[in-house]
Amino acid sequence: QVQLVESGGGLVQAGGSLRLSCAASGILFSFNAMAWYRQAPGKQRELVAGISTGGTTTYADSVKGRFAIFRDNAKKQVFLQMNTLKPEDTAVYYCNTDPARSASWGQGTQVTVSS
Repeated sequence: QVQLVESGGGLVQAGGSLRLSCAASGILFSFNAMAWYRQAPGKQRELVAGISTGGTTTYADSVKGRFAIFRDNAKKQVFLQMNTLKPEDTAVYYCNTDPARSASWGQGTQVTVSS
């Protein structure tokens, strides 16, 4: 059974930084591309950043240059470093495989950026 547990969210002022962590179990982690997604109130969930098994990264245009995704295969963790946060980054952030496994969504972690 795949389990994904996100942590690291919180309340931060605009311009601040946060680092999100995701611990995975129940999957062959190093064989899976991983990604961070987010869902803001009233909006659809969107992919924010992805990282391939080989470490190639991709980002949504809205976060390019501000967010960085990286992974630790030995610890089965994926991280999202978020810098220069903006109020529009406010959302619940989730990690999942890429493409996402519909049955594997965790609780997510809330990120709130105040102006």
